[in-house]
Amino acid sequence: MATKKMTKNKVSGARTIRLKELPLYTRQLAAMLASGMPLVQSIVALEEQTLNKNFRAVLTGVKVSVEGGTMYSDSLATYPQVFDELYVNMMRAGETGGMLAETSERVASFLEASNRLRAKVKSAMMYPTVVLCVAILISTGLIVFIVPTFAKMFAGFGSALPAPTQMLLDISNFIRGYWYIVLAAISAIIYSLRRYVSTEKGGYAVDLLRLRFPLLGKLALKIAITRFASTFAQLISSGVPIIQAMSIVGVATGNKVIGKAVLDARASVEQGKTVSETLKKNKLFPSMLIHMLSAGEQTGTMEEMLSKLAEFYQEEVDTMLEGLTSMLEPLLMVVIGLMIGGIVLAMFMPIFKMTEVVM
Repeated sequence: MATKKMTKNKVSGARTIRLKELPLYTRQLAAMLASGMPLVQSIVALEEQTLNKNFRAVLTGVKVSVEGGTMYSDSLATYPQVFDELYVNMMRAGETGGMLAETSERVASFLEASNRLRAKVKSAMMYPTVVLCVAILISTGLIVFIVPTFAKMFAGFGSALPAPTQMLLDISNFIRGYWYIVLAAISAIIYSLRRYVSTEKGGYAVDLLRLRFPLLGKLALKIAITRFASTFAQLISSGVPIIQAMSIVGVATGNKVIGKAVLDARASVEQGKTVSETLKKNKLFPSMLIHMLSAGEQTGTMEEMLSKLAEFYQEEVDTMLEGLTSMLEPLLMVVIGLMIGGIVLAMFMPIFKMTEVVM
């Protein structure tokens, strides 16, 4: 018998819905279901109070599908841009086991924790990014608008300028004379990099570079491990089979290198080996994670061990973010000083040289 192909609907503003609307929706749905309210009635209530028109349209589609006799999880699966494989499979497991309210509560907590982690990382990276952008803008402004003023003054010196000064003048003249080439080159580089990163090979290469980057590499690894442990724990607690859970976890880590390692390990688990035994072969996974996973497999408490690991690495990430933020502030000041101070020094070198000759 042929299986009916499931329609996948596109949703505008899906990213905003996932980050802002979905956690609240899932939390409220869990509360309504726990109070005994029927599923369809709960969806209708949440649909009516949703201010985001795109998400309201999604809930309308889900409601109509459920009213037509389709399982709730299958209805969600028709909107993969909003409800990813992790979300759908956890809901399917809860729906099959008659624990949709409990599962929704668990998923809501997971989504909220994921958003908190994402917000912390974004907040920690925001300051250095803004400072560097401002430093680049100031440096560009000096080169484009201030350096030409000095160039007119240097024209009457009648002697060769110091190499740093001459190089700065050449850069200024090139940018001012061929600004359209500079802008086109920068745009082409950014576009090419984005295209490359969007490919499987490019994404893997960038994630590998992130893991190897000094200091930030350890942070990237801990973030990926945190997502691995928390996602794996949630899937197992929801009743999702380990093999299927590993397929989902491989995508949910947010790092293609770690994800590939999990997917490779899944093939060995399918052949009868334990998860800890297969992950041990990859040196990216910390020994503590391997030992705790092994203990959990032997005692039947794998979910509990993964939850503890997620909490531990979450604290590690928080500590590292605080340390990196405090360390980056003086480092950025040095970088800005070198950038702007170097430009100013190069401009005043001819003046210093002329002063020495006069004296």
